[in-house]
Order: sequence, then structure tokens, then C-alpha cells
Amino acid sequence: MNEKDIITLKNSMLFKDMNDKEITEAVNSLSVTKKFYKKDELILMAGSTTNFLGMVLSGSLTIEINDVWGNRTILSYVEKGEFFAEAFAILQDELVSVDVNANEESEIALFDMSMLHILKQTYSEWLLKLLNNLLMISVQKNMMLSQRSIHTSSKSARGRIMAFLNNTALKTKTTEFTIPFNRQQMADYLNLDRSALSKELGKMRDDGMIKFRKNYFKIIKQ
Repeated sequence: MNEKDIITLKNSMLFKDMNDKEITEAVNSLSVTKKFYKKDELILMAGSTTNFLGMVLSGSLTIEINDVWGNRTILSYVEKGEFFAEAFAILQDELVSVDVNANEESEIALFDMSMLHILKQTYSEWLLKLLNNLLMISVQKNMMLSQRSIHTSSKSARGRIMAFLNNTALKTKTTEFTIPFNRQQMADYLNLDRSALSKELGKMRDDGMIKFRKNYFKIIKQ
């Protein structure tokens, strides 16, 4: 872990309200290591188990469901400073139900959460803070999944696109933004065929609702 990585860790939600000494104790106690993954490399596979909580130091990941028929559904996007596999790492014996894939070249910090079962007897101040922060991370993840269910609830392609773009505008607080998905990933996230998505985006542009170029979008208020 270099100095840049340590700064990313310190600014993350996992170490919220911790001082430097507590962060150092946490990093050492959880045997934090760093791994590099190439674009499209599988980081965690459905059906496996893990005791590692992952945090993105650079790059980005997608959380996906890939079935045996070759269909892909993207559940969420994980960017720098965000976490994945926290629930599976804590439960340990629970089978992972998703694939975690490198969306681009990425560096990941891995925390050995099996140590929590030993460390919980110490009742140290940093551990109590870490457990509280883990709870907040888990709550945020549940909210993200709830948002996706809203994005995909409409029966129409336009309804799903509008819900997704509207939510993105609310989060970014602007009507001009860049989404984290390419066109195929956007289709997989919204549970749409790519050609159907592209066709509907074209119609929305012709109707004066949006402007877009690749993953840049501008919502035009009526």
C-alpha cells in the first residue's frame, strides 16, 4: 500500500470518524493487501465463498448476475472509494450470489474480515467504529438496490430510461452528466435489449427530451 492508497482508505466510509492511529490498527489487524485486476477480469465469482471485503483503490467494477444461458444483468457499479462483498465476507459461509467484474484496469484493497470473529472480544474503540461504518455501508448498498428496482419497474423502455436518468440527475444535482455505463452495460442494467435501448434513446432525442453522446447525457426540460 502506497501513500496514495492510504489517503484513499482514510477518506473512505469504512474509516469514518477514525483517527490515524485507529486506522493503522484496523489496517494491520485486518491484514489489508492490494491486488491488481485487468479489464474484464473476474474478481469474485457466483457460487464461491469469501472472507474478504473489497474496496476500489483505482478503476471501477460492475456487480453482475450472469446465468447459464449467457444473459447478464448489471446490479450496480462500484467506483473508487466504494466497497463490495461486505455481507458475504462477514457471513463467510454464505455463497456469493453475484459476479464481481473489473470494468477497467483496477486496484483493489482486500480486508480479511475473518479476523473480526477474533477481534470482537477486544472491544477496541476502532473496532466499534468500524462495525458501525460497515452497517452504514450495508444500508447504502440496500438503498442502491432499491433504486435499481425503481429504474426497472416500468414496463416500457422509455419509462426505465427516464427513471434512471432522472435519478442520476437528482444525485449529481445537474441535468448534464456522464453515466458509468457504456451502451451495452446500460441495457444490461435496465434489463433491456441493446437495440431496443438505442432505438428508444434515439426517439427521446428526436422528441426533444434528451441529448447524448456515448455516456454523456443532457436532460432537456420541457
